[in-house]
Amino acid sequence: MLNQILFPYIIIVISAVVHEYAHGATAYYLGDSTARDADRLTLNPLKHVDLFGTVILPLSLLFMAGFFIGYAKPVPYNPDNLRDRKYGSLKVALAGPISNLFIALVFGLFLRFFPGFVLVSSVVPPILFTFIAYIVITNIWLALFNLIPFPPLDGSKVLYDLFPKLGARIMNLGASGIILALLIAFFLLPTLIDLVFRVIVGS
Repeated sequence: MLNQILFPYIIIVISAVVHEYAHGATAYYLGDSTARDADRLTLNPLKHVDLFGTVILPLSLLFMAGFFIGYAKPVPYNPDNLRDRKYGSLKVALAGPISNLFIALVFGLFLRFFPGFVLVSSVVPPILFTFIAYIVITNIWLALFNLIPFPPLDGSKVLYDLFPKLGARIMNLGASGIILALLIAFFLLPTLIDLVFRVIVGS
């Protein structure tokens, strides 16, 4: 039981760290060194941990309800420093979800094309198949959840850059935005996550 909680939690933390690092790395590539100057342009989890969002909330939910919601400390960046003034913020916002989709794709394609190796190998334990599936599902979840177009999620920034007038209205939702995002996550995302998982893994 403990392993069934701790392993998904470790995946959540690592995936969230990669997500935040991708934001900072993209901003740095586009000319903004804010994340680097704040010592946040790193894959060291300790630099990105938020006590409530990365530790208390996800662990409590995993132990009590078997699902998770969590977040890492957002990596800071200054959009005024980006060389690409038109689409720079859009690229930074998309970098996090894209990094998670990339992880899901890499591990998912492994499951798709090499399942027999995992299941019959005398070196690799069969349970690795399930663990890799956890990695795929978790990263799909993080990517799709963050693309929901309500603040403070990345999707709201994408919407604002593509459709400024509509995005401005969405940004004014305040706390209501995260409530709407959670409702979408609970009622709509599971079906979509299952669909994306099956498209990648093939089963």
